[in-house]
Amino acid sequence: WSVYSKPVPANGRELRTLFLQCSCATAVIGGLFYNWVFASLEYSWHLSVAMAVSFSLLLLLTLVLVHPARCVFSMIMPMLGTKQGRKLLLSACTMIVVVNVTPNIISNIKTILQVIQCICKNSSESLLNSTALLGTASWEVGNAIQETVDLIYRPMNGHFQFSLLKNSSLIYQQMHLAGEKIGRDFLAVEELVKDSVRVGNKLVAGFSMLYLCFESTWYLKNYLTNLRFDNFYITKKLEHLAVDRKATHLLVGSSKNLIRPTGLKLSREEVMLCLVQAMLLTVALVLMLVVVAMDHFAFSVADTAVRKAAQFSVVPVSLSIKYRILPPFFKLLQLPYKELPLQDFERSYHHYLIFSSAHCRISPPTPPNPSVLLVVGLLFCILYTTVFLETYARRLCRKIAGSFFESCEEKRALYLFKKLSRKH
Repeated sequence: WSVYSKPVPANGRELRTLFLQCSCATAVIGGLFYNWVFASLEYSWHLSVAMAVSFSLLLLLTLVLVHPARCVFSMIMPMLGTKQGRKLLLSACTMIVVVNVTPNIISNIKTILQVIQCICKNSSESLLNSTALLGTASWEVGNAIQETVDLIYRPMNGHFQFSLLKNSSLIYQQMHLAGEKIGRDFLAVEELVKDSVRVGNKLVAGFSMLYLCFESTWYLKNYLTNLRFDNFYITKKLEHLAVDRKATHLLVGSSKNLIRPTGLKLSREEVMLCLVQAMLLTVALVLMLVVVAMDHFAFSVADTAVRKAAQFSVVPVSLSIKYRILPPFFKLLQLPYKELPLQDFERSYHHYLIFSSAHCRISPPTPPNPSVLLVVGLLFCILYTTVFLETYARRLCRKIAGSFFESCEEKRALYLFKKLSRKH
């Protein structure tokens, strides 16, 4: 670490050591960068390789030649445990949920619509067939009426004129077109959601990475230029300074206002900040759990619809017709109805309404992927951990900056000692 944090290597051995350290760090970061760009941001393979190689070479040259850049790069690692690192993890969680859950929800909704379409098609076909039953019944009733009334006078035609819809292809065609339109609309919505989230995820991820570098640079700039910035820790240099000037009582009396950077104690402000960040993170977790719950709900409804549609029983329909010429009809015509052979017409017609069929094309419901919930839960455990480790990550950043710029650390310790002396 002493070689890595030196402004200039003292000899060739230290230069080789520095180059080896920077090469190892660059190889690891380049591999992570490639995996992040290719797997999470979904760039093409060739573009991901080109970006990773270019980034790795540029990073290697920068780390070897620029001393403050090594400090900023070293602080980026603990900065991943702060708010900007959480943004990157939240971006990854959002991408995982949208890519894996949204298509599943839309697929199950399509299954539900296919079940509804199948029921509508079969029930309409069955109802159209029932109209043929009414036509047969009307024709037979007309025959019976004609046979009876022929004894009185001969009509031209005693049958009822019952109009039937012979061609049902128009209905099927309209239903097919409606189903295709719904499918296209769902596909367009799915692609729109995917593209929007993919573009938004890339923008958020790129902005977070740039802001992460900016925040590390901003911290180093304030550390070097502002002696009051993040200067309330009991460091070893401050302790040595108090011992040399025989003023150790200043550190004991100010223990409430000062914190040891290696200790676990958190100030009241740090605790409140952690709680606020945890609440905001909980809101994001609830939103993602709502999306996952919608996936399970859509699968449950689709599975129930498919099973219930297969269990639909055939509904029997019975049409009973009872017909008789009443005597008052003959009194009205002043006919001797006792001399006429009265015929009773009584028949029953049966039909079955069918709501589902094995010929329907219904895609099986897609169950939710349990690994999505597992990965999201694991990432949020890491996110909640970073909320409470953010304070210690900032302390580590200060430790890194102090090891790179020891002269500045001495000035900061002297400034804090003088401030405590004035207060005392």
